[in-house]
Amino acid sequence: MHSDLFASENVVTPASVPGMTLQNAKSIKYAVDGECLARQGSMVAYRGDLQFEKQGQGVGKFLKRAVTGEGLALMAVRGRGEVWFAHEAANCFIVDLAPGDGITINGRNVLCFDPSLSYEISTVKGAGMTGGGLFNSVFSGQGRLGVVCEGNPLVIPVSPQAPVFVDTDAVVGWTASLKTSLHRSQSLGSMLRGGSGEAVQLRLDGEGFVIVRPSELRPERATGN
Repeated sequence: MHSDLFASENVVTPASVPGMTLQNAKSIKYAVDGECLARQGSMVAYRGDLQFEKQGQGVGKFLKRAVTGEGLALMAVRGRGEVWFAHEAANCFIVDLAPGDGITINGRNVLCFDPSLSYEISTVKGAGMTGGGLFNSVFSGQGRLGVVCEGNPLVIPVSPQAPVFVDTDAVVGWTASLKTSLHRSQSLGSMLRGGSGEAVQLRLDGEGFVIVRPSELRPERATGN
C-alpha cells in the first residue's frame, strides 16, 4: 500500500526515554513509566499497559473551580506505555520548568504535565470577580508542561519600561512573577456610544513575557473521558 499518508514524518516510533515529546505540531507523545497528568478527554491513542482515572483536585481546588469556572479537569495516566494527547488540532508546545521557575496558564490551554510539577488555581490580581473568569493555574517545580494554543502564539516580552496590555479573552499565560491589573482603555463617552468592544484589558508589569493566542476565546465544548 502506497500513499503520502505513510510518509516517515507521520509514522510514530517507539520512545527511547520516559516523558513527553512533541509528536508533531498538533500532538504530544508521553512515554509513561509510572504516572502523568493530562486534561480529561485529551487522549487520542495509546499502546501498552495504561490505565486512565479521573483525578480529584482536592477540596480547595474544587471549590475554586466551582466558583470561578476556571481550573483543570484532570485525569491520571498510570502504568507503562505510550500515550498521545491532542485537543481539537490546536498547536502544541512543551515548556521546561526548572526550580524557581513559575508560569501561569489558563486552564483551557493545559494539555498534560509531569507529576513532579505542582499547580494552584489563582485569582488574577487586580481583576477580582469582575474579570469574567480571570483565574489561572500557576505551575512551579521541575518538569515539563504541555500547552495548546489555537493558531500561532504571540510571545510578547514585558519589561518595567514597557508594560503590555492584552485582551482577557486572548491571553494564554505569562511569567508568574509579573504583576497584573485591569486597565480601561475606553472612555465613558465611547461606552455610551456603543463602545469599541475593547473596553478592558489585562495589564502586565515587571520582567518576563506574556503569551497571547491570535483569536479571542470561543465557548468550549464539554469534554469527558
